[in-house]
Amino acid sequence: MNLSDSKKKLALAGVVCGLVAACLAFLGNPANMAFCIACFIRDTAGALGMHQAEAVQYARPEIIGLVLGAFLISVATKEYRSTAGSSPMTRFVLGMIIMIGALVFLGCPLRMVIRMSAGDLNAWVALIGFVLGVATGVFALKKGFSLGRAYVTNKESGAVISVIVVGILILALCTTLLKSSTAGPGSVHAPIIAALIGGLVFGAFAQKSRMCFAGSIRDIILMKNFDLFSVIAGLFVVMLIFNVATGRFVLGFDTPGVIAHSEHIWNILGMYAVGFAAVLAGGCPLRQLILAGQGSSDSAVTVAGMFVGAALCHNLGLAASGTALNPETQEVVAGAVPMNGKIACIICIALCFVIAFTNRRKEAK
Repeated sequence: MNLSDSKKKLALAGVVCGLVAACLAFLGNPANMAFCIACFIRDTAGALGMHQAEAVQYARPEIIGLVLGAFLISVATKEYRSTAGSSPMTRFVLGMIIMIGALVFLGCPLRMVIRMSAGDLNAWVALIGFVLGVATGVFALKKGFSLGRAYVTNKESGAVISVIVVGILILALCTTLLKSSTAGPGSVHAPIIAALIGGLVFGAFAQKSRMCFAGSIRDIILMKNFDLFSVIAGLFVVMLIFNVATGRFVLGFDTPGVIAHSEHIWNILGMYAVGFAAVLAGGCPLRQLILAGQGSSDSAVTVAGMFVGAALCHNLGLAASGTALNPETQEVVAGAVPMNGKIACIICIALCFVIAFTNRRKEAK
């Protein structure tokens, strides 16, 4: 099964992934979220006790399904390759940066597109930052940025992350060891089986189509190639139709209940950090999970950094808050980025520049 040999097949893969996201939204995932890698990793980190924010603690089956879906389809189609490269700590830091930037914006690139399809103008503003961040990463690539090549390793090494997510699934289903929110976004979710199946399907199609939100823009800038953009367009169209048909399309900025804020400069800078770091790391948050599932230890290290970044965001008060209704006064309380989050975002962008222009390919002698 080859989905990457034509734009029509790629668009079809995006449609399937869009249908999965729409179904999960319909079945109970948080409003205007449906499927968010950053938010779901944050929730899973909370379930594992990595942070103590009680409103966002739940082992999201979608994350488990994504990794396993990519693993199973890559094994079935003989595309599984256990690889590892260089600069593991740099990749770990890039994973942290991706997560911090995402939680300043309140969503990963996947959720940004889903929010765009629901009329959230904040997400359209954030797209500016994401595109600029990817463009900056592309400039670094042109100037010789490289974290080193990956090498083939023993097969068992590449399967470690798949074993870990299976372990998390077993703990979630068979024990009470993991934490689970009783209120807030972490308590709002689709049924476990539906979420797991959705993750498996999404992971399989994302693996076969090479879906990557940063990669689609990178390819347009570098090669004027719109192939990967076709996948994103397919997903966007499906979610747009779903949101309009179900009355979830609300055009505006300060919309209570959609877990978003209207601090435009920080929406832009948060996604700038995500786009920049994603290009340096070799893929957006979704792509990192897919690559980890198909055997890349480099991506697995980046995913580990994302989990730690999520924990830091809530342990240190870096994550933004969304616009909401005060339950007592029924007044709209605007979402905001805390000062700690603003400082962390600037530091993350500075670190991206340091990483981008101090890691160069060695010239052949």
